[in-house]
Amino acid sequence: MGSVSLKIGDGTARFRRATLCSSAVNILMLFSVLTTNLFALYAFTSSSPKDQQHQHLLHHNTQKNMSLISEQVSLILREIDSSQKKLAQMEKDLLGYGSVDLSRPNTATELKTFLQHHALPLGKDSRTGITEMVASVGHLCDKSAELLSQFMNYKASGPCPDDWSLAQRLILRGCEPLPRRRCFAKTVPKVGLTSLPLSLWKNVSAKSVTWSGLGCKNFECLNSKKSSRECVGCFDLGNVAEKQRFVKARSKNDFVIDDVLALGGGGMRVGFDIGGGSGTFAARMAERNVTVITNTLNIDAPYSEFIAARGLFPLFLSLDHRFPFYDNVFDLVHAASGLDVGAKQEKFEFLMFDIDRILRPGGLFWLDNFQCADEEKKRDLTRLIERFGYKKLKWVVGVDSSTSGSIYLSAVLQKPVRV
Repeated sequence: MGSVSLKIGDGTARFRRATLCSSAVNILMLFSVLTTNLFALYAFTSSSPKDQQHQHLLHHNTQKNMSLISEQVSLILREIDSSQKKLAQMEKDLLGYGSVDLSRPNTATELKTFLQHHALPLGKDSRTGITEMVASVGHLCDKSAELLSQFMNYKASGPCPDDWSLAQRLILRGCEPLPRRRCFAKTVPKVGLTSLPLSLWKNVSAKSVTWSGLGCKNFECLNSKKSSRECVGCFDLGNVAEKQRFVKARSKNDFVIDDVLALGGGGMRVGFDIGGGSGTFAARMAERNVTVITNTLNIDAPYSEFIAARGLFPLFLSLDHRFPFYDNVFDLVHAASGLDVGAKQEKFEFLMFDIDRILRPGGLFWLDNFQCADEEKKRDLTRLIERFGYKKLKWVVGVDSSTSGSIYLSAVLQKPVRV
């Protein structure tokens, strides 16, 4: 019947036409497939009653199992949803979302406005996992809710109440940081200000500071009182005792600034003074081109305004607040008896570790006439200092017989390089 050939390489492939026998085989195979399908269709459609009962039971069990599976899936989904809500609440608690209960009656409207949450414009932050911006406010503010509402009770865009002393009361109760306010603080004309370096030792005018909330209303009254051991007549900058502080030793516990700076081997540029009174330590350091920030509160005196009037940098902050500085930034930290927080040993340890954090390796920690009530407290302080591994450049212990045998520790310590 003929054939078709294809030339492939060097050989030849041939395809013969289909024969009559092969066509019959193909027809037989097609008939078998059709017959099998017909029998299968008949078997499914004409099953016996027993088979139908079995199929119905199988269908019922399948439905029951599907229902059980559906219930289990729903339970799992509810558990997942509950866990997600718990995690979200834990995140809010950790971030301070619910630190202040705003459902109390008589809560100031401005406080609610300040503390309301603001969704991030681009949704959840991939680095921190937060979804909202939260206002910064101390968690213990909730313990002074009545005072806090009083502090936040003002007319928006109007003048602020003359209540700085109320703000300080809140800070001393642990409500720190305070919430921000949308009002204009009272302005006091700053008269008689001069430029550096004359401002360092020029007496400040009583008219340039705020006296509200204070017992004294002028500097003469303040200088007649003993505000603290470090501030006896410290607001009289013409006073001989004040002008000689840190440049002339009054006892063996007094160190002279130039001697201390020499121990540092140079590189003294920025310092931090804790409880620095009227700012005389910072003034003396400014004369030596060292910038010092003075940490203070206005306890019975306008310390912050007085320090600023001298051209120095006051920091209105309690010692319970973590210092708002980055690690290892200060060349020198100076502290006197104001460092004593008068509480459990652990609280003092937190403070000392924060001082260590902000002091750079090789920097100096100057403990200036720190008053210890007894020998036991001196031993506790000594053991704590030794835990940090500081090098003792100067270490002097003295006893003041006029104060029932109080012990005073003065030391210059150098922070080690830790690896």
